[in-house]
Amino acid sequence: MSPKRPTTKRTIVPAAPREYGTLVSEISGLLEHARRGAARSVNAILTATYWEIGRRIVEHEQGGKARAGYGEALLARLSEDLTAKFGRGFSERNVLNMKEFYLGWEIVQTPSAQFEARVKCLEIHGVSDGPPIPQTPSAELMKCSTPAKKSDGIHSIPGQSSPLRLAKKTAEASAFLLSWSHYVRLMSVEKSHARAFYEAEAIHGGWSVRQLDRQIGTQFFERTAHSKQQAAVLARGRRAKAEDAVTPDEEVRNPYLLEFLNLKDEFSEGDLEEALIRHLEWFLLELGAGFAFVARQKRIRVGRTWYRIDLLLYHRALRCLVIIDLKRGHFTHADAGQMNLYLNYVKEHLTLPDEADPIGIILCRDRDAAVVKYAMGGINANVFASRYMTELPDPEALRQEIVSAQHMLESRAAMKKKR
Repeated sequence: MSPKRPTTKRTIVPAAPREYGTLVSEISGLLEHARRGAARSVNAILTATYWEIGRRIVEHEQGGKARAGYGEALLARLSEDLTAKFGRGFSERNVLNMKEFYLGWEIVQTPSAQFEARVKCLEIHGVSDGPPIPQTPSAELMKCSTPAKKSDGIHSIPGQSSPLRLAKKTAEASAFLLSWSHYVRLMSVEKSHARAFYEAEAIHGGWSVRQLDRQIGTQFFERTAHSKQQAAVLARGRRAKAEDAVTPDEEVRNPYLLEFLNLKDEFSEGDLEEALIRHLEWFLLELGAGFAFVARQKRIRVGRTWYRIDLLLYHRALRCLVIIDLKRGHFTHADAGQMNLYLNYVKEHLTLPDEADPIGIILCRDRDAAVVKYAMGGINANVFASRYMTELPDPEALRQEIVSAQHMLESRAAMKKKR
């Protein structure tokens, strides 16, 4: 038998509870600050890279390839090839976002010789595309960039003879003062003056993406622009709420960052949404309520913008198309506005002459709750209540199914992680 090894006694360093608590608090603060800083540094590089990708896509499209349908085919092929080579993060929607990002933002040189990315405000015959921007302490930030003159199909930067090459100048990543998540949310704002307002306020106030999303959803720009007491409206609207806060862990585990770095998360937000849509599709078809499958992630184009309808079904008894849109977080006016856009498009382009007007179902999910809203389109409210609600699933049943399905999917993901 081998001799027993002598046991070493662990030395415990005595520390006064208050002093040790202070030490832990200080170190925790340092680590949280460092993690946020790391996430923001990567986000700046990511955002600059995506702007540069968008520039190259536009330059390629304008290089004698402007034939009909080429741009759409190019984005589809790019998405497929980049996904095969770099993994997630290059869906058609995200590649389109990169292109739209370049078209919507200009990098300008400030009087202090710094470079800043600003929204390009479009004007037609001297008339802007929205109400005047409110005068605020961040008015200097809020100046829109007038679209630069084009040279060989590329937007040039004032004071420079050639376009800015972000890939070669790493310092230019500092031109983008917000995260990619912020810019993606800003791209959903159609009016460029409103977009510039939200961008400036987000920079000036250090808004999280959640606060920006809430302000856009509650039409902060419109309420401020048309108010006779703008200062009071601005002061109230700028106050952050508890739910606006983003933890350091959430910043580091942002799906866009994980995709950009090709890191795996145990269950990304995109995976959850796709799984939920597939589950709800199965749930509705199995109800025996007359639903028939038409399309999933149906791509539609309105103006210059592409959208995706999460789920498109047909109801045999009601003889109409049913649009289903799954949203993250709480129900907002923006969700209703987007559904109204979908309804108008489907009514004009997809509905047959002998079919009834389409209806919409907005499903908004949070971690432990859900909201179901029916959108009637052009259907009279009384007719909808008397006929349609007797054929459609009960909103409470749909709400409970969303919550239970989300918990089930998250539990499965957690079990896979433990294996």
